Amino acid sequence: MTPLVSYRLDQAIATITLDDGKVNALSPTMQAQIGGALDQAEADRATAVVLSGRTGVWSAGFDLAVLRSGGPAALGMVRGGFVLAERLLAFPRPVVVACTGHAVAMGLFLVLSADYRIGAAGSFRLTANEVAIGMTMPRAAIEITRQRLAPAHVHRALVLAEVYAPDDAVAAGILDRVVPVAELADAARSAAARLAQLDAGAHAATKLRVRDATLQALRAALDGDDLELRPRS
Repeated sequence: MTPLVSYRLDQAIATITLDDGKVNALSPTMQAQIGGALDQAEADRATAVVLSGRTGVWSAGFDLAVLRSGGPAALGMVRGGFVLAERLLAFPRPVVVACTGHAVAMGLFLVLSADYRIGAAGSFRLTANEVAIGMTMPRAAIEITRQRLAPAHVHRALVLAEVYAPDDAVAAGILDRVVPVAELADAARSAAARLAQLDAGAHAATKLRVRDATLQALRAALDGDDLELRPRS
């Protein structure tokens, strides 16, 4: 299997970097490798996780070639992306996203599933573009966005497919901070080190308590999306 994800453990902080050499499409292979890296972080008892992308691109969302092919592969990829988001929302250790550039569609929803999000300054697009390209927004995406953004920005981001620049994304609640590109890796690691000092048990339990309604709604949304998208026999 071609490595699309790298894993590094340094002083108990796990750094998972997505890099397919292109736009970090969230193909089934990419999803599986991210999941494997998260498994490794748990096995290593990492105190925090940093998720990063390649320079200029965090992720452009699902692999369009798989999506356009339809059938079980496309359905599995879509469900897998939102199951991965669910895992991040419930992950027992703090998760910091270093948003290295463009974050589109499922790429954006993974950003919204982390605990803390730091973006690179620049001419980058953060957008849920489904409506703009003729797709009805998945129910699961709505639940992920709803748990993070204020109602006005949920509407703007999902219904109007608004494109946010990094600074505007902070105002909307998509990102927590924006730093120069050269400072992003250090800023993300510093944030992870700070969050790693939280009591691990209290952090994990409180995260689940705060996000309980979201996680329940997300699981129901996944089932609803499956029923809608699965071909009728």
